[in-house]
Parts: sequence; structure tokens; C-alpha cells
Amino acid sequence: MREEILEEISRLTALGLKRTLRLVEGPQGPRVTMDGQEVVLMCSNDYLGLANHPLVKEAAIKAIEKWGTGAGASRLVSGNMEAHHILEERIKEFKAAPSALLFNSGYNANMGLITALADRSTEVFSDRLNHASIVDACVLSRARVKRYPNRDTNALEKLLKASAAKKKLIITDSVFSMDGTIAPLPDIISLLERHGAMLVIDDAHATGVLGESGRGSLEHFRMEGHPSVIQMGTLGKALGSFGAFVTTEQEVIDLLISRARAFVYTTALPPSVCAAATKAIDIIDKDHGLIRKLWENTSTITQGLKEAGFDTMGSETPIIPVKIGDNHKVMDASRRLLEHGVFVQGIRPPTVPNGTSRLRVTVTAAHTGEDLKKALAAFRGIING
Repeated sequence: MREEILEEISRLTALGLKRTLRLVEGPQGPRVTMDGQEVVLMCSNDYLGLANHPLVKEAAIKAIEKWGTGAGASRLVSGNMEAHHILEERIKEFKAAPSALLFNSGYNANMGLITALADRSTEVFSDRLNHASIVDACVLSRARVKRYPNRDTNALEKLLKASAAKKKLIITDSVFSMDGTIAPLPDIISLLERHGAMLVIDDAHATGVLGESGRGSLEHFRMEGHPSVIQMGTLGKALGSFGAFVTTEQEVIDLLISRARAFVYTTALPPSVCAAATKAIDIIDKDHGLIRKLWENTSTITQGLKEAGFDTMGSETPIIPVKIGDNHKVMDASRRLLEHGVFVQGIRPPTVPNGTSRLRVTVTAAHTGEDLKKALAAFRGIING
């Protein structure tokens, strides 16, 4: 077995697909220290800069003093604590949804949600660029899965028309995490009633980012409140904490509490994590300035990269891919950017399709004008050698 493992590592290295961990010293922020060098961090999902916000940290500290460090058990055993209830009520209000349920991560949420809703009598219609957690959950659900080309609603409708399944479930990311593009949700939602389907939206990269008040993709399209739409969102990106949630009708939440194995069989989130996320939502609700700043910074970087001649692959959000293509070249470009004081991670298969390896640039509201100038100068520097 050891020989096979070493052979596989050698194969991954030869293909430019071996992954390694880089140590970020100190908290998340627009600038961090790596290997003793201060660098501009341009690949974090901390879109609003809340992961190290003083009020968010204070809320977590006070929660530890009040409730301790752990929940002790799953929420169905003895871990259903006041902090969980407070956060679920806050999420329900923030998302303008009937009900909400916490999960321990976005991966867990998709796994628990999809396997609870889908079974052998279900046909799932999944966008080809959906997150890996959706792909894995569909397999585990044992549903029949039909994948449609990215954002192609005509192809999706043809699949729906051809289906004789008793239960039909459409699943899509709202913001595709490696492309930065937005799903055509109005067109997808228009198909639901005609074909008797439900829709699951993975709003992980839209929550706190899309919509005037950061409520996500449905606010962005002014389509809140559709009863056949279920949202999954995360607390660990724009909200700066950790964990995830599902918002939907109360009867679906009731089903998840009984049948979502990723909820039933795991220790609940620490109360301090819940308190931090609650405070983050309060901050976003009180002042939309962070969201406006995020989009100003996004415009600056996107335009600057395009002017420098880079292919940003049609990005519409603070996720801005810079297409390189070759696996080895993308990691070399990441290394050269780091030499210029800017950290941007290279993304390779299987996370993205073969031949589309890219630098995944992400912008945050915490980046200053000087940070953005330094980043763009570094990109121009790798072009000029």
C-alpha cells in the first residue's frame, strides 16, 4: 500500500497537481505574513473583512465567557444551546426566509440537505460547475443525476421535459466559486412550477456579497420568498466565522432535523462561533458601506487586470479568475506573484476543468487602494518577467 501511495504522489507531482499547505501567520486580513514576509492576501473568501473585526471578536469572547467553548453534543442530544437559536432567528430575518437550520460547514449542509431530500425516486438536475460538496451529496443520495452545461437553462429545460421522475430537484451554485459568474436564477425559477421541481441554491459566495444589503442572490434578482426555493449559505466567507445554514419552509426544516445525517450525528457548532456570526450579520445590516467598498475594489482590480491583458473569464463578482491554462505555469505564476509581495493561489484540476488552470483572485472590502495598486503592479511584473 505504501508503494502505491508514493507512486500516486509522484504521478500528481509530474502532472503539476500535488498540493501543499502554506502557513499564514496571524489573522486573516488584507495583508498577512508568510515565511516572514508581509504580503497582500488576494485569495481569501473573507469578502467583508469581518474575520478579524474587533466587534466580531468581542462577541466571540463574550460568548465563551457565557457559554463555554463547546456545545458538548449534537443538538438533538444535549447541544441545542441558546446561541444556536439566536443565530437561526437572525439568519431567518436576514434572509427573509420562513425558517433556518444551522450546519457545521457548507460541505455538511449540502450533504445533509441533498441526501435528506433526494433518493432513488428523485431525478437531480445539477449544473456541471457546481461545488464538489453538491457532486458528492448527489452520489450519496442515490438519486439519478442529470448534469447540464454551466448556466444553460435551455439544456436544463430539455432535461426537465424528458423526465418522468416522481421528484425533481434542481441544484445550482448562485455564484460559481472558481469562475465568479452568477447563475441565471430568474430563468431557472421560472421552470419550477411548469415542471413540478424544487430548487436548491448554494449561496455560499453570494451571502454578504450580492444584493444591496448583502442578503444574497435572491435579493440581487429581487426574487425573495419563493416557496420552492431552498437556500444554503455559509458563515465562514463574507460573515467571517464558521459553519453554514439552510433556509426554507418550516416543514423542510422539520424533515432535516429528523433525516439530515450531517445534522443529526455531529456535535453542534461552538457557541462562540454562532455569536461571531450573529454579530457579523448585525454589522452588515447596520451599514452597507462594507458591501459598497467590496464592489468598488472589485471594479478596480477587474478593470486593472483586463487592461494588463489578462483573461478574467467573464467574472461578475469579487471572485476574479485569471486564466493561465497549464498546471505548472499557474503555480509558477503564483510563486512569482509571491516574490512581488502578493499571495494568489493557483487552482488546478480537478477543482477546475483540464486546461483551465487559473489564479483565483479574490477582493475584499478591507483592501486599501495601496493594496490594490501593489497587486496590479505584481501582475504586470509577472508579465514582464
